[in-house]
Amino acid sequence: MKEMYINGRFTPSTSGDTMTILNPATEEALDSVPNGNEADAHKAVAAAHDAFKSWRQVSGLERCEMLHEAAHKMKAQAAELAELLTLEEGKPLPENEEEMEWTIGTFDYYAEMARTYRGRVLAPAVSSQFNFVLKEPYGVVLCIVPFNFPLLLMAWKVAPALAAGNTVIIKPAEKTPLTTLRLAEMAFDHFPPGVVNVITGEGARVAEPMVKHPNVPVIAFTGSTAVGQRIATLAAARIKRTHLELGGKDAFVIAPDADVETAVEAVAYAALINAGQVCTSTERVYVPDHMLKPFSEGLADFVSGLRLGPGLAADTDMGPMADPKYRAKVEDHITDAVQKGAKVLVGGKRPSHLDRGFYFEPTVLTHVNHDMVCMRQETFGPTIPIMGYKTFDEAIALANDSDYGLGACIRTNDAKLAKRFFEEVQAGTIWINDPLTDNYGGPFGGYKMSGNARELGEEGLASFLETKHVHWDFDDTPKEYWYPY
Repeated sequence: MKEMYINGRFTPSTSGDTMTILNPATEEALDSVPNGNEADAHKAVAAAHDAFKSWRQVSGLERCEMLHEAAHKMKAQAAELAELLTLEEGKPLPENEEEMEWTIGTFDYYAEMARTYRGRVLAPAVSSQFNFVLKEPYGVVLCIVPFNFPLLLMAWKVAPALAAGNTVIIKPAEKTPLTTLRLAEMAFDHFPPGVVNVITGEGARVAEPMVKHPNVPVIAFTGSTAVGQRIATLAAARIKRTHLELGGKDAFVIAPDADVETAVEAVAYAALINAGQVCTSTERVYVPDHMLKPFSEGLADFVSGLRLGPGLAADTDMGPMADPKYRAKVEDHITDAVQKGAKVLVGGKRPSHLDRGFYFEPTVLTHVNHDMVCMRQETFGPTIPIMGYKTFDEAIALANDSDYGLGACIRTNDAKLAKRFFEEVQAGTIWINDPLTDNYGGPFGGYKMSGNARELGEEGLASFLETKHVHWDFDDTPKEYWYPY
């Protein structure tokens, strides 16, 4: 059994309870981890809080070097980490090799920002004054990470938080803690004790006590909107900073000028990577009425050729879902859609040739509308519902007809349509012709109920820095505007 990483060393939980981690491709046990409790949570907070006192004084150059060293260690063990990610999370190895590349790159990116960013100098009101803005770390940052990208979405929080001078407590998802614990062992051991901590367990047992703890001023969370709302409610009592990246229901609009064949490939990738378990997965597709039949049939044909299997198999295109409860949710959404008139062109069921694992066939749905659950709520699985539109105005209106606004995609070579799309669609990221591609310098986050913060870029660092204005007058003589009047 693995142990938690607190104050620079691996330590057992005081709870005595454990969680078994399953391989979603085989349903076999991989290992077990502690199911921590409030005492463990308070121990992690105490370690991080004590370490912050000295860590905040470490120079930007030293933090830069330590973040680069972490990236170097990850790179040296990238193959092992990618394989472990595949075993505990399920997506195909090439996708986890890419996750490792992005995780390493994120640490390198914020290492350089740690070297150079501290604040700015302001123009003074009079010559005797000096005004400047300092950017200071908050203290302990609780990083609550989801199961679908265990290392990448950890890095998007931990790297900028450390670069800013905060200490961190990582709470990995209950389904995928193994790779994070291994990373702590091999890539975070050079940080001073208490600067990086990893605590495992169910959210109500370990995360909630830390969210409410007075010495945890910042909570960075990626996950469902419902859990984000719970965190925001708990954090409100102390007016804590919440950094919430929540659910999505991303739209993909095929413009009238788009090539059907390449649009099919783009949509399949955007909707089915990681079996659709991506917060920015395409979950709604809008196609011009005159293209609806060839596009839908072409997508169904393309999707039916994708190969399901274990993520470590060389011929696998799509792996299993991470948990049977997520698969059941997909089935519920499809059932609701069919009952309301939708048609399943391909998929819609568990594959008969795979008797173990949490697999579900990639599914194409037509004749859908916005009264169906699959067009309103986040499905987070391998479904592609397709709806026709008559005018581009209607396409934009349909894309915006959602409580969410995380991302949106369009396929077009018409510059006027592309400009209208990125100006009028209410989403934090707009992809034009290249879906779901990130940029270290490009801020990531959502509108509406998709969140309240940004990760990556300068904005990602700013999320973990408090702002202080310093007004300094070198002339200490009494001012003419002081009393008496």
